[in-house]
Amino acid sequence: MKKFVLPLIALLIIVGLSCLFFIKPKKSDLTKIKVAEVTHSIFYAPQYVAHSLGYFEEEGLDVEILLVPGADKVTAAVLSGDVQIGFCGSEATIYVYNQGEKDYLVNFAALTKRDGSFLVSREKYDNFTLDDLKGKTVIGGRKGGMPEMTFEWALKQNGIDPKKDLTIDTSVAFASMAGSFIGGNGDFVTLFEPQALQLEQQGYGYVVASIGELGGVVPYTAYNAKKSYIENNTDEVEKFTRAIQKGLDYVYTHSDEEVAKAITSYFPDTSMNDLIKIVKRYRENDSWFKTTEITEQDYKHIEEIIESAGELTEKAPYDKLVTTEFSKHE
Repeated sequence: MKKFVLPLIALLIIVGLSCLFFIKPKKSDLTKIKVAEVTHSIFYAPQYVAHSLGYFEEEGLDVEILLVPGADKVTAAVLSGDVQIGFCGSEATIYVYNQGEKDYLVNFAALTKRDGSFLVSREKYDNFTLDDLKGKTVIGGRKGGMPEMTFEWALKQNGIDPKKDLTIDTSVAFASMAGSFIGGNGDFVTLFEPQALQLEQQGYGYVVASIGELGGVVPYTAYNAKKSYIENNTDEVEKFTRAIQKGLDYVYTHSDEEVAKAITSYFPDTSMNDLIKIVKRYRENDSWFKTTEITEQDYKHIEEIIESAGELTEKAPYDKLVTTEFSKHE
């Protein structure tokens, strides 16, 4: 009898340990982290994949994503301690550093590698070129914001003077740009998804160009935190970065349909067909980094864009504003 009892006990122990291994940690056992995102867009698909598929929980984190429109407001939320992590254009961290903030913001992980906005025209063009913008008015976004500055840089690279050859309206708040265009303002507008596709489907405009393709590779949207937070919470930052990397890996190894399905709950007003189209559009636009690493070359390009726009008073050192300690390197 004993020869049957002992193996049975051993089997029960193994099964019990296996069950413990697969039990997900309780919310109360997870470290709470609040993230302020600059806008809510399918452009950030890898982030929502990481959130929806439980990659943060696998790392022992309970991550709450809060919409805080505007990079300036995101940095204010991080500096005040209302959130632990900011997710916005890395240009905002340069502004904070140059303002003399002692506990400045450090970028520790990148997600998007180029501008995610598209140029939407009120008229249909069969063979659009940037020369078609001459004499026109473009609703371009907030002055000093990455979408507007990238757009200006792209114009200059193509021999167009953004001050003389066209009018760029920077008076319209980011969240109101689509509504302003629908209301009859401007000949063109720069929009993120899903707004660009929605305007197309509603008959208000036509996507004629990708600002991202024109602007080149930069750490366009990155995660940042206060210098002191990173120093005192290295484990949490490393875990957070690993979860984001898993989200990037998923996007690169799964189909547009699978990615759309994973993030559908974050965009309840967007149909599955539209989600798939938009994921495909961003994939074809080469929108996401393969790793979270921010290279010095890409960082310098973002400074080049800011300087070209006349918004950079002084260059900020890469080794202070960027850490690659937590990133998987290519």
